[in-house]
Amino acid sequence: MAKPSSLSRIDLHLVEILHTLLVTHSVSQTAIRHGMHAPAVSAALARLRELTGDPLLVRAGRAMVPTEAGRALLAPAAEVLAAARRLFGGDAHVVFSPATTDRVFRIAASDFLDPSFLPLLVAQIKAQAPLAGVEIVPLTADADYRQRLAAGELDLVVGNWLRPPSDLHIGRLFQDEIVCLVAEGHPAPRRGWTLDKYLACEHIAPTPAYPGALGVIDELLAQSGLRRRIGVRCPHFALTPAMVAGSLLVLTTGRLFCARFTAALPVRIVPCPVPMPGLRYYQLWHDRTQRSAACRWLREQVRRVAAGLR
Repeated sequence: MAKPSSLSRIDLHLVEILHTLLVTHSVSQTAIRHGMHAPAVSAALARLRELTGDPLLVRAGRAMVPTEAGRALLAPAAEVLAAARRLFGGDAHVVFSPATTDRVFRIAASDFLDPSFLPLLVAQIKAQAPLAGVEIVPLTADADYRQRLAAGELDLVVGNWLRPPSDLHIGRLFQDEIVCLVAEGHPAPRRGWTLDKYLACEHIAPTPAYPGALGVIDELLAQSGLRRRIGVRCPHFALTPAMVAGSLLVLTTGRLFCARFTAALPVRIVPCPVPMPGLRYYQLWHDRTQRSAACRWLREQVRRVAAGLR
């Protein structure tokens, strides 16, 4: 084996030659594979013998066979080359196998999109990658998702933004119509659902993502010089339809989200009387995972599940 003092004399190409010699048992075949002349390979073998203190390959009739020490070096040489490919070749060159990966995928997501989205996504991931772990992180006011993506604490962020951040990679998922969800017996829509009545109602809205944030709906209203009266704010968006069902509150959000509750609760969907563009949902990721085979696979699962919601 090479002594610690010998390590400075070893380069990766020498390890490649060692591995090929131990696989082919042939100086000439090694020369062909590496585009070298046979004397150069013989010189490399001499260096390897000096470094290891072992012949590595010896004659057996007309053939060459590895020594015991040579056979023992085959697996470590393969490991060194594989590690070098991972280190210098980039994750894009690593073969990713969902069936065998034990990687933990970390996803930050709002629950505005659809209450079935995250359960479906987890089911899809676990069906194809049963050994993988999944961590779902909420998008909260005290969580800087940009910083966490850059630090490698998150692989992906899923949510809706009027203007998604330009410093991240963006994958558009879909656009959803903005509607209102009200209790079945809410009087306002029965009497004519006008802008004035909409603004006069008491509304329920999610807790802002950060202090001072308006939220997508209120930002859209502000662009038209409008402001609604928010009586209830809730950090658990999936609970808001039940709060609407037992009150005169109005929830304004995407049709896809609202539609999941009309069969289970005494609520109904009515058009939003304020003209607004649809809610745009995206997945965001940092440049550090742009070429990651595992993260590309994860993003494709998100895209497929989101497409299937409609």
